[in-house]
Amino acid sequence: MEGKRIDMRLDTEENRRLQEEVKRSTQLCFQINHTMPMTEESVALVADLFDQFGEGSTVAPPIHIIRGNSVKIGRNVHIMYNFVAMSAGGITIEDDVMIAANVSLITNNHDFQDRAVLTCKPVVIKRNAWIGVNATILPGVTIGENAIVAAGAVVTKDVPANALVGGVPAKFIKNL
Repeated sequence: MEGKRIDMRLDTEENRRLQEEVKRSTQLCFQINHTMPMTEESVALVADLFDQFGEGSTVAPPIHIIRGNSVKIGRNVHIMYNFVAMSAGGITIEDDVMIAANVSLITNNHDFQDRAVLTCKPVVIKRNAWIGVNATILPGVTIGENAIVAAGAVVTKDVPANALVGGVPAKFIKNL
């Protein structure tokens, strides 16, 4: 999967916009993490953080989102506490997804040869998937519809629809 590269040393309009979004997201996360959960204020702050936040969706603080404007969350998505999204490559979470506590969705990494360059690939979680506690989803991965990622898994490649995967790195366990 082809990704994008961001050279953080360059003083470009795009890099300045990206840094402003990092600041905006960091400050909103701070506000969310210090606001009484499940209040109108908390719900409004969460909705402001993300590019798209579907009806009936919930996010339990604390959360840590690097670029909220690169995250789309569908309807009836439930995300537990300590959610981490490094989202420079873009994250799409479709409808009816469940994400357990301490899950990390990582769309960017540093180039091995030139660490000032971010390499970015999107993460997509398809409808009705379930991501178990302490799972990590790495750049460029798509989790298929109705798939389950077991607790503690580190997912380095796509997960087919209706499959259970687990382990480090995650491997196919069985069809559901």
